[in-house]
Formats: sequence, structure tokens, C-alpha cells
Amino acid sequence: MKKIFIDGKDGTTGLKIYSRFEKRDDIELLLIDPEKRKDTRERARLINESDYTFLCLPDAASIEAVSLVENPDVTILDTSTAHRTNPAWAYGFPELSNKHREGVESSKRIAVPGCYASGFNSIVHPLVANGFIGRDYDVTCFAVSGYTGAGKKGIAQYEDENRDKELDSPRLYALTQEHKHLREMKAVSGLLREPIFAPMVCDYPQGMVVTVPLYTDKMNKKYTLSDIREMFCEHYAGSDIVKVRELGYTQGMIASNTFADRDDMEIEINGNEERILITSRFDNLGKGASGAAIQCLNIAMGIDEKTGLNIGD
Repeated sequence: MKKIFIDGKDGTTGLKIYSRFEKRDDIELLLIDPEKRKDTRERARLINESDYTFLCLPDAASIEAVSLVENPDVTILDTSTAHRTNPAWAYGFPELSNKHREGVESSKRIAVPGCYASGFNSIVHPLVANGFIGRDYDVTCFAVSGYTGAGKKGIAQYEDENRDKELDSPRLYALTQEHKHLREMKAVSGLLREPIFAPMVCDYPQGMVVTVPLYTDKMNKKYTLSDIREMFCEHYAGSDIVKVRELGYTQGMIASNTFADRDDMEIEINGNEERILITSRFDNLGKGASGAAIQCLNIAMGIDEKTGLNIGD
């Protein structure tokens, strides 16, 4: 039985990870005394007694936690942004390539992807890796997310009975183009520069749609919708978690909240001969956070990667 410690269990992602272990009998959870959750010595003890430690902490605290590791057999799964572009860490999106999967299987240091970055890279990485667009393509990205992606403070604002009226509407943010996921989006996708990114937080709890628009005449050659879908199908062949839908799958509108509490992701290709929209839909707290973390744990443990996950049709 493997020993698991969650450093930062009381945060949004930490609580979601913790709840997923309630029905599992193949792990032992190491729990910290609530009064000692910021005690460095106690945290260090539990980290080094564990087989696997999840870090659900701000970046600086995650970096500090890694410095406490003395047991070479401990595997760290970091859900913060601190190590996602560090080449010494495996990037925890195993469907992107065999190299990504092998990294999760063998590494003692796994960086769990960010939510927006997961949707973006699920689209752009295959496009670049398969030569459909150049690394110098001027990529733009529009995305909407439920408010749980804003963390405990943001959730409290949205769920306050006396909240500001502006929270009733979608809100565009990252106006200075300095969103914390941009470095990860560029590095993992293979682009030469960061995309123009327009994210919106909306008045519903969970779910996310990330969209990348393309001009077909700006791609490496003139591809049809069928060409692009076929490439994505081949890229994600064999995956039960990342699904590529048939053309025309959605008639009308793509809702962003329909994958709440699921841990899989779906990709759709829509548009016409000149302009294409590629969308990735998933739960920002599922494949975009805790679900991805559990998937990485399962792979690292050498068990069915879907163990404890909620996978839809």
C-alpha cells in the first residue's frame, strides 16, 4: 500500500484530490495535524515518509517543499506553476506524446499542467508536432472558465450573497497579456512566442472551453476540416481520456459547463474552408487540475490510469 501526503490539502485542488481517495483501498493517506499544516519540520517529515506527495501550494511554497525532500524514493506531483517549464520535471499530460507518457512513468518530479494550458496544448501541440502549423504561427486563444478556477478567494466572492453585480456577467481578464499559464502554453506547444490569450471567468462553478481559431491559408498547406480531424484522431488514438469528436458533433453552441465533475476532455473541429475553430472542453478542476494529478499518480504507480477517475462517453 502506497503512502500519500497532500501538502496543501485545504486548498481547492487539494480538497478535490483528497476526496478522490475516499473509496481507494490501495493507498494510505498521511494526514497532518491541522495546527501543524504550516510547520516546516512536520511537513518535511510527512513528505519524506510518503511514496508520493502532492503539492497544492503557491509557487514559492512548492519550491520550498521540494527543498525539504531528503528521501530519494519520494515522487513529487506539483500542481502549482513553479516547475511546469523546468526540463528536469516531467510534464503531466501523457496524451501529448510517448515522451510525455514515459516521463510521467519514470520521473520522481511531475508537474501537473494548468487548466487553460491543458486545453491550449491539447490543440496546439499536435498542430505543431504534426507540421500543420509552423512554430512561428501567430496563435490566438479565447477561453471561458467556471469561477472555481479563481481559487478559494475567488470562489468566496462568487458565492457571497452580497457580491458585486459585475460578477453576474462573464469577465475578461489578463488584460496585460501576462497570464501565469502563458510560459507553459508556449514551451509545451513548441511555439516560438506566446499566444495572444483572452480568458474569461464566468458565473458558474466548473467547466472550461478553450478555443484556438485558425486561417487555413496561414497553415503549412491548405487543410480541410476532415484533414485536421484525422490528424487529431491519430494523435490521440487509443486514449480514453482525450476524445476527438466527429465533424458536426455540436449543432449550434458549445456549452462550457457540461463536463463538470468529469476527468476527460473532448476536442472538436468546426468552421469552413477558410476559418477553423478548434475547441477543447473539460472540467477545470478535473482534467484541468485534480483529475490530471490523479491520472499522473496512477501512471507513476503503474496501475490503470483511469483508477478513481470519472470518464464519460
